[in-house]
Amino acid sequence: MKTRSIIQITLTIAVAMVLFFMACSKQEKPEEVLPPSTLEEIPVKVTTVEQSTSSEAVTATGSVESDSEARLSFKTGGVIDRILVDEGSSVKKGQLLAKLNLTEIQAQVTQAQEGVKKAERDLQRAQNLYRDSVATLEQVQNATTALNVAKENLQIAQFNLSYSEIRAPIAGKILKKLMNEGELTSPGNPVFMMHAASPGDWIVKAGLTDKDFVRLKIGDRATLSFDAYPNQNFTARVSELPQSADPMSGLYPVEFKFDTQGKKFTYGMFATLKIDGLKNGSYLSVPVDAIIEGNGANAFVFVPNGDKVQKVPVRVAFIRNEKVMISSGIQPGTQVIIDGSAYLTEESLIKVMN
Repeated sequence: MKTRSIIQITLTIAVAMVLFFMACSKQEKPEEVLPPSTLEEIPVKVTTVEQSTSSEAVTATGSVESDSEARLSFKTGGVIDRILVDEGSSVKKGQLLAKLNLTEIQAQVTQAQEGVKKAERDLQRAQNLYRDSVATLEQVQNATTALNVAKENLQIAQFNLSYSEIRAPIAGKILKKLMNEGELTSPGNPVFMMHAASPGDWIVKAGLTDKDFVRLKIGDRATLSFDAYPNQNFTARVSELPQSADPMSGLYPVEFKFDTQGKKFTYGMFATLKIDGLKNGSYLSVPVDAIIEGNGANAFVFVPNGDKVQKVPVRVAFIRNEKVMISSGIQPGTQVIIDGSAYLTEESLIKVMN
């Protein structure tokens, strides 16, 4: 009996000790385990944003045209009687290209001539009656005015008759024939398009954005390349700047005169142009590796902020070689991360490495 009592006491003590230790363990607060990403320092390298002056090259596409292009038309309306040239024809200066049917126009000249004769007779009669004191001075003056008006009408009719035909204003080629014999044309309606045949008359017309247009001036040098002549460049200069943009495209049609170098060119040939050395602009320069999440002109950079980072939006002007030109978003002297940015978030801890 005594042995059994000792065993029971021993078991009771053991159970009490287990319950005591379990109670103590429940009262202890468990240690918080932080995510590895917030504990680990990511090594990064930084560079300083520099202020620099640089010029962005202008690139555009255009087509070959003639500096002496002309749209030829009749001054008066009527039925086209004869078309004397076809598209692609070479013409000489002053060559007759087309004529109107002169029936109506010639009748107008004849009518004006008869009007002059009648006005002369009326004036002569008024002068005779004035000498006989039958007509007044005012009647003589009115007759004189009527004669002058009749002569002016005759001059107008004769002028219209002389412009009832089309003659080539320059030597060149017919680009397009827009109307045919027997068609009714109105005054000023184009019948032909032509251009000069001289090699010095070729130009390239290219549409430029307003940002590029405002940086140009007459005489700026450009380099042209053509699909027809691969691996060969042609020197050109800005020869004409427009006063307004094309209402259809919104671009400014700038003309570039170029040296043909003895090569054959024709209307409409495709050209690519590049202009270097334009007016310089002031930009902030950072390495390409500093840019993250680029979308067109919008991008971001990481800027150190103590042992953390800040994601800063920037505006990209252009990229030249291994440098990105920033137009806005950061200040000169700011440090940006150039190595290790691919592993960063705005919650990351960093360690700047030398």
